[in-house]
Amino acid sequence: MIRSHRRRVAVVAAALLLLPAWIAARQGRGGAQFPGGTNPDGSLRPSRPVAQLFTQDAYTEYQILEPGSEQFRIRFLPEESRAGATELVNATRGGSEGSGIEVYDPRTGKPLKFTYEQQGNDPENHAIRAALPIPVPEGGIGRVLIYKTYKDPRTYMMNGDDIVWVRSLSGYRLGVLLPKGFAFISANVAAQLSTTTDGRLKLAFANPSGQSNPVTIHARRTAASFTPAPYTDMFFDDIKTLYDLDAPESGRIAVEQTYSDYRKGEKARLDSLAYLPLQDLKVADLDTARPFTPIKQGSATFIKLDVPIVDDRQSAHIRITGALKDAGYRVVNGDLVFERTLHGLRNTILLPEGWDVSATSQSGTIGTYRGRQFVALINLNAENNYRVTIRARRRS
Repeated sequence: MIRSHRRRVAVVAAALLLLPAWIAARQGRGGAQFPGGTNPDGSLRPSRPVAQLFTQDAYTEYQILEPGSEQFRIRFLPEESRAGATELVNATRGGSEGSGIEVYDPRTGKPLKFTYEQQGNDPENHAIRAALPIPVPEGGIGRVLIYKTYKDPRTYMMNGDDIVWVRSLSGYRLGVLLPKGFAFISANVAAQLSTTTDGRLKLAFANPSGQSNPVTIHARRTAASFTPAPYTDMFFDDIKTLYDLDAPESGRIAVEQTYSDYRKGEKARLDSLAYLPLQDLKVADLDTARPFTPIKQGSATFIKLDVPIVDDRQSAHIRITGALKDAGYRVVNGDLVFERTLHGLRNTILLPEGWDVSATSQSGTIGTYRGRQFVALINLNAENNYRVTIRARRRS
């Protein structure tokens, strides 16, 4: 009897220990239920539901170096949003040998301390550990500017006199430059193509779904002399705008926009206020989380920067918030309708709680954030604005 009772107690105790894990799995937490990737037979495994309001916060540019070198120079702008973090870690991909590393503070343009060391027992795994200028403040974002050179024969190879460059690029905003004197035979991603001031050809692109881009480039020498084209790399622009919708009957929208301003000077003009007539305007420095005081000068609004921008490695990281009322946000025959001209590369529309998306006129990613559906749009066209209409129906 006693042994039987003990066995029953042990079984119950074990079940209680397993219960939280079972509940988590049933609710899809922990990633075990939706791990992503592929099965051994090559079929896809389901990934987690989309829950990030924005993707592609980091920018990466690859400059392919001279043929036969197997090297490419990288400019990388990553971010760290965890409050209190004191460093940013950037791992070298296995098989890529890193060298020529430089790390800078994008706010001041000054060098930052860093280490580049082997990680774990695998001699191919290394990481840059860059010390942030200050711990990431609550409500702020830490960032660094990294330059590094990779040597990787699996990525950069020769096919006779032609060059071949192949790499699976993470879901970032991206640029790839050919060596001077080379022209494209083919590039298997849809991209903006421009000619730099020194005559090199550059691809600029992003994946509108925020996923990785498997890229293969074939190029050959050319006698053509390319004239610099006037196109601005639209994917270098990190601007993102969140439209947080209140009840549709109110027509009220809370807006949050963040971006980096590289224009030289001691003040920054808030250009987006021309299409965002915000009430209760607040402006903050994301590097420090300190507020800026907006200054009106005629029809324009400026902020005075704590650190003037004097070189190309610097930028001001700015957040503006406020609210607006828009007649294009309304109820029509029971439908929630959001109709507006959007500006910039990345825009996300967050629906009120209790509404389900039923239509969107532009291609976007649908996700759920804290129980509320959203549509995330990435503009792949050079035009900086486009019209979008989103419709939704109430769940009950």
